[in-house]
Amino acid sequence: MTRWTLGPDSGELLLRTGVTGTAARMGHRLTIAMRTWQACVDWDGDVPSAMEVTVDLDSLDVLRGEGGMTPLSGAEKGLIRSNALKSLHAKRFPQAVFRSSEIVGDGDSYRIRGMLELGGHHGDQAVDVQVESDGDGWRISGTAHVRHSAFGIKQYSMLMGAMKVADEVEVSLAVTHPA
Repeated sequence: MTRWTLGPDSGELLLRTGVTGTAARMGHRLTIAMRTWQACVDWDGDVPSAMEVTVDLDSLDVLRGEGGMTPLSGAEKGLIRSNALKSLHAKRFPQAVFRSSEIVGDGDSYRIRGMLELGGHHGDQAVDVQVESDGDGWRISGTAHVRHSAFGIKQYSMLMGAMKVADEVEVSLAVTHPA
C-alpha cells in the first residue's frame, strides 16, 4: 500500500460561493482559499482505496469577489472572513473532515463517496476527481458541491434576506504529485 500526502505545497483548495435573493446583483461571488489542509490518499496498487481530507477552517482567506456594486475592499474581505468563521462555528469545530467510504473509478475519473464533518454536523458527500499523468507526476483535480443547509449552517444574509450567500458552495482541489 502506498500513501500520498497532499497539502498547500502541492496545490490549492478553493471555495466558490454564489449570491441569491432579490438584491443578488449587489453581492459578490467569492473565491476563498483554504491555506491549511491535508489530503491523504491510500493506494492499493494503481487503484485508490481510501481518502481523508482535513481542513483548518481558520485558514480561510478571501481572495476575490466578482460582481457586486463596488470592488471588494480589504476591510470587506476581513468582515467576510469573520462572518464565515462564525457561520461555520469554527471556534467550536475548527476543522472540516471528509473520509471516504467508497471509491469507484472509470479510467482517470473517480467518484468518491464518504462522510463530511462540518460545523458539528455529519453528512454524506460525493467528490468527483480526475487523476492524469503529466510525464513528471500526476495532476489531480476534484470538485464537490456542499450545501449549507445539509450541515445546519445558516447562510449569511444582508438587507433583511434580500441578498444572501447561495446554499451551494463549490469546493475545488487542484494539486500535483511527483511520480
